[in-house]
Amino acid sequence: MTMTTAVAPGSSAPMIDIRNVSKRYSSFQALSNCSVQVSKGEVIVVCGPSGSGKSTLIKTVNALEGFDEGDIIVNGQSLRDPATHLPALRAKVGMVFQHFELFAHLTVEENLTLAQKQVLGRNSAQAQERAKQTLERVGMLAHLHKFPSQLSGGQQQRVAIARALCMDPTVMLFDEPTSALDPEMVSEVLDVMVQLAREGMTMMCVTHEMGFARKVSSRVIFMDQGRILEDCATEAFFGNISERPARAQEFLSRILAH
Repeated sequence: MTMTTAVAPGSSAPMIDIRNVSKRYSSFQALSNCSVQVSKGEVIVVCGPSGSGKSTLIKTVNALEGFDEGDIIVNGQSLRDPATHLPALRAKVGMVFQHFELFAHLTVEENLTLAQKQVLGRNSAQAQERAKQTLERVGMLAHLHKFPSQLSGGQQQRVAIARALCMDPTVMLFDEPTSALDPEMVSEVLDVMVQLAREGMTMMCVTHEMGFARKVSSRVIFMDQGRILEDCATEAFFGNISERPARAQEFLSRILAH
C-alpha cells in the first residue's frame, strides 16, 4: 500500500509534493500511484531493487521524465501547470547523475559557468566568481582549469555537484551518484553530500549506500515494482526491520549483509 507522509497542521507547504503519480512505458507500469512529501531541509533516501522505479521517480521531480497521472509541486510550482517555466524550475532543482554528464571539451570552470550565463543571465565575472565559490566548497578549486578527463571519477562527481550548486538550487536530487565510482572514491563524494545535508539543503537521494542513509537521512522510502511500499523514519527503517514489509526485509537482509 502506498504510504503518504502527512504535513502537520500549521506547517509550511512541502518543498517537494509528489501526488499520486503514475507513469507507463507502453505496457510497462514504471510508477504506480506514488505519493511523497519532502519538507524544506529534509534529506530523503529512496532505495529498492533494480528496476523498482526509484530513478524514474526522482527524474519526474524536475521533469526529466514525464508522468501520466497525478501532479508534482516543487516549491509551490506545479509541473502540470502550463504556466510553469520548466527551464527556470530545473535551475532551482539541482540534479546529479550516476554518470557525471560533464562536457568533455570544456574545462571545469567552463562547465560551471555555462548554465549560469545561459539560464541565470549572469555575466562572465559573476559566473566565474560563483564557480570558484562552489568548487572551494567541494574541495575542487585547485582543478579549476583542468578538463574532465584529467580528473578521477570522484573528482568529476564533485565537480558535477558544484555545477548544480552554482545555480543556487532550493532542492538537490541525486540519482545513484556513487554507483559508477571505484570504492575508494565513494567516500569523497558522500562527504560532500553529508556536508550539504548538514547545511540544511533539501535533498532526495537514490542510493544503495545504506551507511549514508543511516547517518544523514531523516526518512527512507522503499520502492518495488513502481510502488512505494514504505515511507518511514530512518531509525525505524533500520532499527525495526521485522516490522517492515516482507519485500523490504528481503532487500535489507541482502544489502546489509555486505
